[in-house]
Amino acid sequence: MPTILHTEASLGLGGQELRILAETRWLRDHGWGALVACQPGSGLLAEARAAGVDAVVVRMRGAADLGALCALRRLMRARAVSLVHTHSSTDSWLGALAARSLRLPVVRSRHVSIAIRSALVYRLADRIVTSGEAVRALVVAAGIPPQRVAAIPPGVDTARFHPAVSGTTVRDELGLGAGEPLVGLVANIRGSKGHNVFLEAAREILTTAPRARFLIVGDGVGYEEVRRRVSALGLAERVTMTGFRRDVPEVMAALDVLVLPSIRSEATSQVIPQALAVGTPVVATTVGGSPELVRDGETGRLVPPADPHALAGAVLEILGDPARARAMGRAGQAAVAAGLTLDASMTRTTAVYRALLGAAATQD
Repeated sequence: MPTILHTEASLGLGGQELRILAETRWLRDHGWGALVACQPGSGLLAEARAAGVDAVVVRMRGAADLGALCALRRLMRARAVSLVHTHSSTDSWLGALAARSLRLPVVRSRHVSIAIRSALVYRLADRIVTSGEAVRALVVAAGIPPQRVAAIPPGVDTARFHPAVSGTTVRDELGLGAGEPLVGLVANIRGSKGHNVFLEAAREILTTAPRARFLIVGDGVGYEEVRRRVSALGLAERVTMTGFRRDVPEVMAALDVLVLPSIRSEATSQVIPQALAVGTPVVATTVGGSPELVRDGETGRLVPPADPHALAGAVLEILGDPARARAMGRAGQAAVAAGLTLDASMTRTTAVYRALLGAAATQD
């Protein structure tokens, strides 16, 4: 089978990097060759090694780093790479140029819903894979021909996220008793994710549901700022910040509601379908790809961004109607099974790979 090289120059660990890991594992488990080239000291490198994913360290200092370009080129030749799949700006320049020098096909992912200032790097790729239709529209608007852009949302690993997952251990860890609803935000902690809006909404929720507890799972550049904000708002007894956790399926199952209050940009979130897969309803904002995942009133609620009152109202609506919450959970599970699984996502992704590999073989 062909060997796919994923490249990623970011140092952090968020949805983008976790998607790379999940897809690399899927490729490996389905007979493909697969490896990741990433930065030394990066979160992706640590998680790849913990997960047994083949990861190679390549220091990428910038798009003009000739040493990194040569290192990637040597790696591609040494590992007989068949196709290169790039992800962030720096590695997309380096990886695409190295691949082009060896006449290898290139796929470029676009994960985020931020306007594209220059589409030049995208023109180096044979195909662009976006995380959803909203992001696809941004790429096409930047001047990339529509036929070269495929919207493929991230898929849920249903071997990990499924209706039988139990949240009991997480609830026990938090000391939650009967009648104490748990509302959670699972995301990398940075400004665009809306953690401050979540905390403002939590204060309002507590006026109606005083026994509610709130969980913030994730790490990131804004961790300490959010921690200070929790204290300043007098929420320390009701809000728990856990940092990064690997038991995300159990966390999702422990929640009564997952909240994703993104305020500026959001790709097609991975945490939304993960929550739906275990049967947890979702409240999200109408930002980026979230409206592609949440069917308002059916699998959860959609609210305007940066509106704590609307967010609180939607959460209280779900908490106040357990029968409707259960119906939302069942509808979410059905939506995931119908087309949001990792198998479905990777079937579409490998179809892109196969088409390019077939075209490359014909040219040779």
